[in-house]
Amino acid sequence: MASNRLTDTIEPTSSSDGPRANGGRGFGVQTVYEALKRDIIEMTLAPGEPLDETRLSRRFAMSRTPVREAMVRLAAEGLVTTLPNRNTIVTPIDFSSVPVYFDALVLMYRVTTRLAALHRKESDLIEIRALGDAFARTVEDADAFGMIAVNRDLHVAIARAGRNHYFTELFGKLLDEGRRLLRLYYSSYDDHLPKHMVDEHDEIIAAVAERDPERADRIAGNHASQVVRQLQNFLAKGGVAGDIDLAPKPSRETER
Repeated sequence: MASNRLTDTIEPTSSSDGPRANGGRGFGVQTVYEALKRDIIEMTLAPGEPLDETRLSRRFAMSRTPVREAMVRLAAEGLVTTLPNRNTIVTPIDFSSVPVYFDALVLMYRVTTRLAALHRKESDLIEIRALGDAFARTVEDADAFGMIAVNRDLHVAIARAGRNHYFTELFGKLLDEGRRLLRLYYSSYDDHLPKHMVDEHDEIIAAVAERDPERADRIAGNHASQVVRQLQNFLAKGGVAGDIDLAPKPSRETER
């Protein structure tokens, strides 16, 4: 009988023999890129794990060229790192910077949602609501990988509605950097996915639609802070971060 545990909801791609399609070079690059990206975010490939082009070529039954091009794309997203000796590894998670990351993340959730409530257009709401519905479907399907992708797109769409491209770019970068942390967040619920996030997204979208910046700011801040607290507890209990202090530094922004 299939387990309902979160860690069993997605089959790791590393167990695959690789694609057997012959869709051309572009197809090969995309296939390798998507498979490795999923493995990295799912942590089937652990932070710091070496990535050998020859071994990956055998896995995907392809030449090293599409593998190398896929690695370039992953490096641009910060998911892999090329070392001075030219070896490539899965980018380690720098737990020493996690508290600072959390501070920035909470602030960007708040400011982008506030601005969206002030400046959104009806066309923005159509996209935002569609992404909110898509996120709810990934929760219903227990698709943690899909949740991470759609959650990112939803909050970037909200940021775009705020009409400040600097904030949108920064927030997108923070969300991309935090994809593996978000996977740990979902893992922290063990036997179920956090369905309350669907309700919180609905509240955020409603505040943006009603042009209520104060409410949007408050709900988004609470939403982000809950994620941070859950991750802090999970990392501390699991010993993932060792003796690193994950408590956020007090600031006027996080205390408001």
